[in-house]
Amino acid sequence: MLQKLHHVAYRCANAGETVEFYTKALGMPLVHALTNDYVPSVKEYSPHIHIFFEMEDGSYIAFFEVPKSPAQQKDSNTPEWVQHLALEVKDEATLLEGKRRLDAAGVSSVGPVNHGFCQSLYFFDPSGHRLEMTYRTEKPGEVEAHKAEAMDVVKKWQKRAVDENWPIRLKKAS
Repeated sequence: MLQKLHHVAYRCANAGETVEFYTKALGMPLVHALTNDYVPSVKEYSPHIHIFFEMEDGSYIAFFEVPKSPAQQKDSNTPEWVQHLALEVKDEATLLEGKRRLDAAGVSSVGPVNHGFCQSLYFFDPSGHRLEMTYRTEKPGEVEAHKAEAMDVVKKWQKRAVDENWPIRLKKAS
């Protein structure tokens, strides 16, 4: 059984700018950095730096700068708001302090946005990754209710896709 997130890794355009942003604008400590000329898992030559920032729960956000690879490109078929990393903070005061820090660093943000079960602030890091800072606002019993109805919501969505003749993309068996 999976226990928790160890780290999530993204590509960054510039490790120095990334360190500056995550340590100063978000207050996350840089806790590990390593370089390698070969990718250990695939034995491919690709000089890189791999940097890790620690969150309060002991998990990490990590980045690779890979200067010999072609420049990173956005997925033109996916709306900008879809792919993002949501980072939880403890309360509204912490979210508003995060907004103040972002403003002070010259980083524009959207929010707070009320989603009913959480309040969120959205912004981009220097490499163009969309981030969400959020705090939970569920009332007692709401988490359990969401769990109980989740599969029915998915089934209704799938039925709607069929009824409205939306493209259904299925993974082909190999």
